Amino acid sequence: MLQEGIGRAALALVYVTALSACVTLPPNSPRSPQDPWESWNRGVYKVNDALDRAVAKPVAKAYVRYVPEPIRIGVTNFFSNLETPTVMVNDALQGKFLAAANDLGRFLLDTTLGVGGILDPATAAGLNRNDEDFGQTLGKWGVGPGPFIEIPILGPSDLRDGPARVVDTYTNPRQYIKNDYIKYGLYLPDFTDRRASLLPLDDTLKNAYDPYAFVRDAYLQRRAYLVADGKVADESLVDPGDDSAPDTSSKRDPTEPPGKPATVPAPK
Repeated sequence: MLQEGIGRAALALVYVTALSACVTLPPNSPRSPQDPWESWNRGVYKVNDALDRAVAKPVAKAYVRYVPEPIRIGVTNFFSNLETPTVMVNDALQGKFLAAANDLGRFLLDTTLGVGGILDPATAAGLNRNDEDFGQTLGKWGVGPGPFIEIPILGPSDLRDGPARVVDTYTNPRQYIKNDYIKYGLYLPDFTDRRASLLPLDDTLKNAYDPYAFVRDAYLQRRAYLVADGKVADESLVDPGDDSAPDTSSKRDPTEPPGKPATVPAPK
């Protein structure tokens, strides 16, 4: 069975990751209060980075080089459309009913006139794309992020967002495809498309003094930004990689304009 093969491969990866997970921290490295499991996380990051360099990044580069841009845009649109029900459900759970109606309209329009989401007539019609997930919903409900976690293959997360990803899978139509080969086969082009979108940021990560700390701090900062809908205090927007920086989960006064920080790649 396909599911059994995937399960065995996942268990093997977790086992290999566990064998090499704990590493010695860099000398004189300040400890981040949001990263109490830093030694383990750095070990998992090391494995993820090796997998990224060996597999994910070369595949993403080949994808960009050989697949025409209009096709790649269609792939991005298709998988973004599959995520729209997740966004819509979490809009509603956060009390954003106008946004939920907007996303319902997006999904219906892109799925029908957009040929299953390959095209994006909804944006042209003024139905803008939102970004919500169950991790953000829990944050809105007052659940704190908890400690930072580096997850095998999936990359950076935290104790709130990690389990929330499982919930999000059940609001994605892909979960209800009966054919396992199609259901799990969709993960490869989705992952490749996501990794390709991060290629322009690879040089930024390469030039970071401590790539692990850079990714960790950027992830925590961006998630704090998303949970607060951009209402994050300016003093909490710190340089990624600065372990002495304050907790990024504080919020800006609602009257202040938002300023979205750059997304940083999460090596897989």
